[in-house]
Amino acid sequence: MGDTKPRIAVVLSGCGVFDGAEIHESVLTLLAIARHGADYECFAPDIPQHHVLDHITGAEMPETRNVLVESARIARGKIRNLRDFNLTEFDALIFPGGFGAAKNLSSFAFDGADCSVDPDVAHAVRSAHAAGKPIGALCIAPVILAKLLGRVDLTIGQCAETSGAIEKMGAHHKTTTHGEIVVDTAQRLVTSPCYMLDARIDQIADGADNTVKALLDMVGHARLAAE
Repeated sequence: MGDTKPRIAVVLSGCGVFDGAEIHESVLTLLAIARHGADYECFAPDIPQHHVLDHITGAEMPETRNVLVESARIARGKIRNLRDFNLTEFDALIFPGGFGAAKNLSSFAFDGADCSVDPDVAHAVRSAHAAGKPIGALCIAPVILAKLLGRVDLTIGQCAETSGAIEKMGAHHKTTTHGEIVVDTAQRLVTSPCYMLDARIDQIADGADNTVKALLDMVGHARLAAE
């Protein structure tokens, strides 16, 4: 892959499965990137969370939090505002899952196929796609790609309701199980279901690892073609 390590931008959506980024998926994605010999940088939009949930009871809490500030918990403070994302600095883009992808990065949790996507998220995805740089998404995050890119192949696992909304947005859903990925070679997308299934943490690690490896394979092929 050349003399320099590939660099992947990781977009987070808060901290915690029910109102932000899924922590296991996020950390295991970072681990997979490092173990496959690449570097990463974390980003998140500087916006309010849709709401804050008690992760023990599931009840809504009477407080407000910021997506960038909460995401910094996962990134150990090393994170940038997604508005400052510069495509030329990166070879690929990836979105861990968690309800934050469907509540903060988009409104899919509330509006389904009629959802909107945060403008900074939309810019990052569309610019990467237009440049032919591969994009990965785990768990529920592929709905963002379906909304923005339309006719693409992807997976969220086996949920009929969510896959139906994906099809309504123009994408093609493929049913998958633990650790499996769907690679859309033409559109340069890689997706995996992760916690959209009833999964163990080792199965999440498999999904994240397989997704990252496929992204880096695409990056390597692109680099070879450019030489």
